[in-house]
Amino acid sequence: MHRITLAAAVVAVASLPLMSRPRVASGSVTDARAIWSDVSAYVTQSAEDMSDSDYAFRPTPEVRTFGQIIAHIAGSQHLMCAAALGEPGGSEDDVEKSKTTKADILAALKASNEYCARAYAQSDDQVSGSTKLFGEAHSRFYALMLNATHDNEHYGNIVTYMRMRGMVPPSSRPSPKS
Repeated sequence: MHRITLAAAVVAVASLPLMSRPRVASGSVTDARAIWSDVSAYVTQSAEDMSDSDYAFRPTPEVRTFGQIIAHIAGSQHLMCAAALGEPGGSEDDVEKSKTTKADILAALKASNEYCARAYAQSDDQVSGSTKLFGEAHSRFYALMLNATHDNEHYGNIVTYMRMRGMVPPSSRPSPKS
């Protein structure tokens, strides 16, 4: 009896890879796009929700204001997505140095999201090509993953700023019922 149970377990475990094939290969640009899409939506919603006056809010004098964080994300996204597209990208602090109002910063963020959407729409073959980012050679896929990681890093800052202003960040809000 134990041999039959053991044999059945071995067959079941051995067949798992066949039964649970993912629809998309792991490590694909589709995975990177999914991660980036979520965080970019959270960042954009946060930027829209914060008041004009709170764009100047900073918890301590040593850190960026809320507006500077959003502007930094916009400029960094443009730089990293340009690298992922194999295009020139400018400087990551271009937006932070040139935009100061909520309207201008939000417009720059939305423009960088549209630009990045092109980068994340590439095929796996396209993103396997090489690019330069911060003076180092990397794959274009690396640039996409670094962008998503960087956005997530700063979304963590945004969450703290929003909580300090008595706001609930987008990722903590109840999801709409279907």
